[in-house]
Formats: sequence, structure tokens, C-alpha cells
Amino acid sequence: MASSHTVLMRLVASAYSIAQKAGTIVRRVIAEGDLGIVEKTSATDLQTKADRLVQMSICSSLARKFPKLTIIGEEDLPSEEVDQELIEDGQWEEILQQPCPSQYRSIKEEDLVVWVDPLDGTKEYTEGLLDNVTVLIGIAYEGKAIAGVINQPYYNYQNNEKQKLREHRKEAKAGPDAVLGRTIWGVLGLGAFGFQLKEVPAGKHIITTTRSHNSKLVTDCITAMNPDDVLRVGGAGNKIIQLVEGKASAYVFASPGCKKWDTCAPEVILHAVGGKLTDIHGNALQYNKEVKHMNSAGVLATLRNYDYYASRVPESVKNALVP
Repeated sequence: MASSHTVLMRLVASAYSIAQKAGTIVRRVIAEGDLGIVEKTSATDLQTKADRLVQMSICSSLARKFPKLTIIGEEDLPSEEVDQELIEDGQWEEILQQPCPSQYRSIKEEDLVVWVDPLDGTKEYTEGLLDNVTVLIGIAYEGKAIAGVINQPYYNYQNNEKQKLREHRKEAKAGPDAVLGRTIWGVLGLGAFGFQLKEVPAGKHIITTTRSHNSKLVTDCITAMNPDDVLRVGGAGNKIIQLVEGKASAYVFASPGCKKWDTCAPEVILHAVGGKLTDIHGNALQYNKEVKHMNSAGVLATLRNYDYYASRVPESVKNALVP
């Protein structure tokens, strides 16, 4: 019976199924060919049909099952009747089997805030850089990010493209296609699941940073860290996944622009495996419902060796970024 499970684990189990549905919607919009692109504040701040449909799907599905939740989504959408086919009612059974960490067992529905980014990496989505795209559902309690779900609709996308090419050339290898898409989830005190944790080789300093919001501050901060390599990719969710899969050692974004819905779910995945995410001053981010949405003092995140990077943030950068 559902009632034998804690509110938190039921919510995470639902968010997992809802995120999987979201990934299906994201792929369907691309397949149908009409992205319905709208500029919000600038040419790099875009919204697509997928952003709109996914937010309606996530927020409506959660609100039906958990009516006392506070849900904050990226997109400002008019309130309208949501098509029944956008509603996901399932719960991921494997998550319900997991024990809820003791400190969260008595949490009530109304104590939780859910931060939703329906499509993190929208600009990349419109440009066909589909492996940069994620769907983010972050769950906060008393201002702290404690649980999160990330769906990558196009995980294995490049493998699938290669497979199609081989088939086209009549060189298809035996064996099933790579499955498109995956869902990662985590709860503080329990762990993070759905990926293989890997670290960058010792002594290597590889920084992942913004692809479309570069500035002198961002460049100055990265240069001060003397990296061996700099990766410029889209999406906060994507960058945190690079950290936990050993592709990058630090995510450095010395600029305002990133919002709470970009960082809530990814922060949980990182913290659940021993990493650290803060603003550029080293302050923890706050996720209570009254908090301002902008992470105005930027983001610094690492899986290991946080102090190495934090100690190299120039004072000029800190002075320019006010929390």
C-alpha cells in the first residue's frame, strides 16, 4: 500500500516516472518537427513547445498526486486545462523499495518545495545538440536540496545515430539497439543511482562551463584555475553529470544567469556521492519557496578537490558577484 511509504519516497518514485514521461515528450516534439520556438528575454533565452508541454506534464502530474506541494517551474504558463495524455500517474517501484533516510521520514507534503526545469539546455535543443539536454525535478526541504531526478532524453543518442548509419550501410552488428534516454535519481543520505560514478584522473584539472553565456568574469575565473582543458557545453544538469561520470573535475560559472531550478536536482546527485556545489563565494544555495530564483553569485561545483578550485577564485570575481 502506498500509505506504508514515506511522503518523500513516494514523491521521488512519482518524479522518476514523471521525468521518464517528460523525456518521451521531448523526443516526440523533435520527431514531429515543429519546435514552436519563442524568444523570452533574448536570443539565448528561448522557450520551445517541449518546454511548455513538459512543464504542464510535470507540474500537473505532481499536483494531482501531491496537492499540498509547492511547485516552482521555470516557464510562466497560462493556467489551462491539461490534456489527460500529459498526466503521468505511475511510481517507480524500485524507489519505493528503498528505505527513507531517518531524518526525512516524518516530512509532510506541505513541507516540500519542488523546483522544475522542464528542459535544461533549451538553446542546445533548438540547435540539435541533443545530448546536452536534461529534464530536472529537484526537491527541497527547509531550504536544502534533498532529492532530485534528472532525465536525459537523448542519452545514447550518438550511439543510436551510429547504429542507424551502420544499418543504412548494411553493416548492422547483431544485438539490440542502444536504449535512448535514461533517468538518474538521488536522495541525500541514501545515494545516487542510474549512472556509473567515475573520477577524472588524479592531477587533471578539467573545467566544464557555459557554452552560450560566456563573459570576461567567466573567462577570468577559469584562467585563474589554470585548467588542463575547458569544456563548453549547455545545461547545468549536463555539467553535473560530467562531474560524476569523470569527464570534468569542476563546473565553474562565475556569472548570474543560472536559476534555482537549474541547480536543485543536480546538486542532490552531486552531494549524494560526496561532491560539493556552492555559489562562487562558497555559500550553500537556498531553495525555500520565498528565495529569489536567480543564483546571482554564480556556481562552483566539484566531485572532489573543491578547495583547490575555491581557493583560486579571484577576488575581483567575488567582488563582482553579490549573493
